[in-house]
Amino acid sequence: MAPPKETATITHEQPTSGVWVTAPYPVLVADRCGTVVEANAAAVSLMDGMLAGSGLAETAPSWLARAHADFAAAGAVPGRTDGEGVAAPASVRGHIGDQSFEAHPSWGAHGHVVWWLVDDTDQRLAEAALTTERERATFLAEASNVLMASLNSERCMLATARLAARYLADAAVVVTPASGRTMPIAHAVAGQEATRVLVADDPSLVPGLSEALQGFPPVPSRWIDPAALPAWMLPEGFTGTIGSVAVTPLPGHGVPAGALILLRSSGRAEFSESEELFARQFAARAGAALSAARLYAEQSDITRTLMRDLLPPRLHRVNGVEFAGGYQPAGARERVGGDFYDVHPGSTDAEPSLVVLGDVCGKGLDAAVLTGKIRNTLQALTPMADDHVKMLRLLNGALLNSHHTRFATLVLASVVRTENQVRLRLTSAGHPAPLVVRNDGTVEEVTTHGTLVGALPHIEAGSVEVHLQPGETCLLYTDGLTEARGGPMGDELFGEERLARALSGCAGMPGEAVVERIQMLASQWLRDGRHDDMALVAITAPRTTHLSAVNGHTRGRYTA
Repeated sequence: MAPPKETATITHEQPTSGVWVTAPYPVLVADRCGTVVEANAAAVSLMDGMLAGSGLAETAPSWLARAHADFAAAGAVPGRTDGEGVAAPASVRGHIGDQSFEAHPSWGAHGHVVWWLVDDTDQRLAEAALTTERERATFLAEASNVLMASLNSERCMLATARLAARYLADAAVVVTPASGRTMPIAHAVAGQEATRVLVADDPSLVPGLSEALQGFPPVPSRWIDPAALPAWMLPEGFTGTIGSVAVTPLPGHGVPAGALILLRSSGRAEFSESEELFARQFAARAGAALSAARLYAEQSDITRTLMRDLLPPRLHRVNGVEFAGGYQPAGARERVGGDFYDVHPGSTDAEPSLVVLGDVCGKGLDAAVLTGKIRNTLQALTPMADDHVKMLRLLNGALLNSHHTRFATLVLASVVRTENQVRLRLTSAGHPAPLVVRNDGTVEEVTTHGTLVGALPHIEAGSVEVHLQPGETCLLYTDGLTEARGGPMGDELFGEERLARALSGCAGMPGEAVVERIQMLASQWLRDGRHDDMALVAITAPRTTHLSAVNGHTRGRYTA
């Protein structure tokens, strides 16, 4: 505060010093009993009614009167005129009207106390503003950590409402874009858990809400009448009366993520311009988190839908023949890869079913995409399944005309049951030879050969016919099984010989048991080592009696 131009003083006795009379700060002198002795013009102007001989308790603010009494009681010595040996107390702070002052005491003549008052209003405001900004920065950092900790959109909504109610208002409501005829809404009251509900109502009933949901700038809180809010806006557990409302958009990635509604009870001050601006800063972080969670959910749904077609099917008995399959991708975090298998049932029991097992060059998602294309192409070619070579040539042409540069190996098997036997016609296209385990444990390699598909303009392939007696199994597999490195030293291949010995021990087992045992042995061999995709299919002639007794789909009765 600028000091007054007058330099007149009021006196009760001779001044202790003439230096402070012209000081630019309010200065007053009081005796040990709290009686005003002298005051300069600035002090008189500041504390109206201060007269010589009046008491500080009547003319000065209470905080200054108490400080003087404490100082006088603790440090003044009767007869001491210079205050020697008496330490001056620390300064005290307080308000006079709308201004803040820091009062500094010092010893004067005759044991009097001289009080110098310095206006520190601006300093106090700056300190308060700095403290507020530090608290807000801390809150925003905490909010960012909490909001980005989960990519679940529902949990993100609840966290946004809970944080906003705790730090920005007495209650908060998060509204996200409508899903059909309902709006997902999260409510939160300070100190309580947030809840989520679905509301079927018109957002235009709340001023500024429709605009905020479209990403438009917020309307000032003073334009919103709290009494006009719909009932669904009030969170359960909020017992006060709403005094002010602020609506802020939640900006997202390209599209609005929703809106944040802040509710403050009537006992508190209305939202200031600074608080509304800070609410927008929080909303920007919350909107980004909500948008990221929504995008993640959409991508997860898309991935789940695509995975449904890319994952190998679960095999079962078809037209009286047992089929079992096993698949293990190369990466622990991957669900699909370059290995695949399918069984396309014949239209009748007399029609052969087509079994396809293949291996696309590479692994991971890129290989899985080409895998899906090959599987769809082969499914479209099933009407000509009686001619394996023609199918492979058409598939080869389709792959050469695509933008993919990968190739694949395949083995096709046409399977049909005749009486108790199962007849197979096998054709390989650059794929490892199928293995057959007989009932006596003998393992035979089916010598069918051919060129891989997707690499050369012309391919050649030859078919071999095999018959399975009841209990015998034909195993189709990919090279990820035989090339799996492990063992005692960790770098030895599982190999064809070890696979043949393992298969020999599976003589007479059902197809599912054969697949499970081979996979178990391969996993034990690998331990924690790296490996390529592994896929295998077991085709087994079941130990059953007449086919009509089981209708081609159940196990039927066992025959020795």
